[in-house]
Amino acid sequence: MREIQEYRHKVQYYETDQMGIVHHSNYIRWFEEARTDLMEQLGMGYDRMEALGIGSPVLAVEADYLRMVHFGDTVSIRTKMEEYNGIKLTLKYEVTDEKTGMVHCRGLTKHCFLGTRGRPVSLKRDFPDIHAMFLEAAGQPAKKQTDA
Repeated sequence: MREIQEYRHKVQYYETDQMGIVHHSNYIRWFEEARTDLMEQLGMGYDRMEALGIGSPVLAVEADYLRMVHFGDTVSIRTKMEEYNGIKLTLKYEVTDEKTGMVHCRGLTKHCFLGTRGRPVSLKRDFPDIHAMFLEAAGQPAKKQTDA
């Protein structure tokens, strides 16, 4: 399995409120930035997926805000594939302050895969190479093609 680098983000002024604290909605944007970065590191960026006719909408988002992040801070966002079954995907995120190493937020997003007509797509059946890549990233053993 290839080594996945954490996504780094320096907090911008527009992401904060009057007190210089990051507004809670920005963590969801950071999850998306980190997810996009992860997909690119895996060699399956959203541009490539969309060119293949695969969409991946968000089904659910959760965030647990543990500590405040302030303007000027730099955070690292660790993204991990938690669950994957060929049709649905769950990713977990951990937002950590680069200076202190303290975790400031934990979250998850749930996704599915859709074709251009908005119908579910089975990566296992229709895109076995992408399915194998996601299995590897999720730390799941690849199964023989006869198991399909």
